[in-house]
Amino acid sequence: MGRLDGKVILVSGAAQGIGRAMVLAFAKEGAEVIATDINESKLRELDGHPGIRIRMLDVTNKGQIENLAKEMKRIDVLCNIAGFVHHGTILDCDEKDWDFTMNINVRSMYLMITAFLPKMLEQKSGNIINMSSVASSIKGIPNRCVYSTSKAAVIGLTKSIAADFIGKGIRCNCVCPGTVDTPSLRERIQNSPDPERALKDFLARQKTGRLATAEEIAHLFVYLASDESVYMTGSECVIDGGWCL
Repeated sequence: MGRLDGKVILVSGAAQGIGRAMVLAFAKEGAEVIATDINESKLRELDGHPGIRIRMLDVTNKGQIENLAKEMKRIDVLCNIAGFVHHGTILDCDEKDWDFTMNINVRSMYLMITAFLPKMLEQKSGNIINMSSVASSIKGIPNRCVYSTSKAAVIGLTKSIAADFIGKGIRCNCVCPGTVDTPSLRERIQNSPDPERALKDFLARQKTGRLATAEEIAHLFVYLASDESVYMTGSECVIDGGWCL
């Protein structure tokens, strides 16, 4: 018996990094996982894994999301993982940067939740897990202005949904990681003026002396997706290696 036997779980941003680690962990625990992403080539690497079905999905496209919602007869857990990290202060963020970040990091969750929450309400049960960050209302981080603003909004969204639907079988939590070793992070490091210095700076701010692995974050998602966490809702779950201490 797996911890997620019989559960139907939909994951956005599933092609790499934390999203990929999550869908593999969910499937290992017996879930039926629908892994979605806009990156077709990376997503296809998951094709053929037991318990995983892949689906191309642009989480900013309302029509695509609504079509998927119509196709799915049941959904037990919705994991909103897709996101984007903008580097810079507010003076480095023009309107296009602001709108792009908010569209991917916040509006996409609005679109996904409004499409799938009605189905959960019909079932009288549902579990929504949103990806936030320690870089949010939890902790001020240099050069993460619009990213942190968007992730603070995710915390507010999570708590609002939890409060509004707590009596209808719906729970909603968010995960707030610190710095995680993912392809996205490695790409940002390599694109910096001094990649070696950038990596040292990321490591220096981690009190454990290392970055988190995507698999470590996935373990928390397994717990939140399972019935082991049934008494949790409206929580911002920090997993940051003591960064906030």
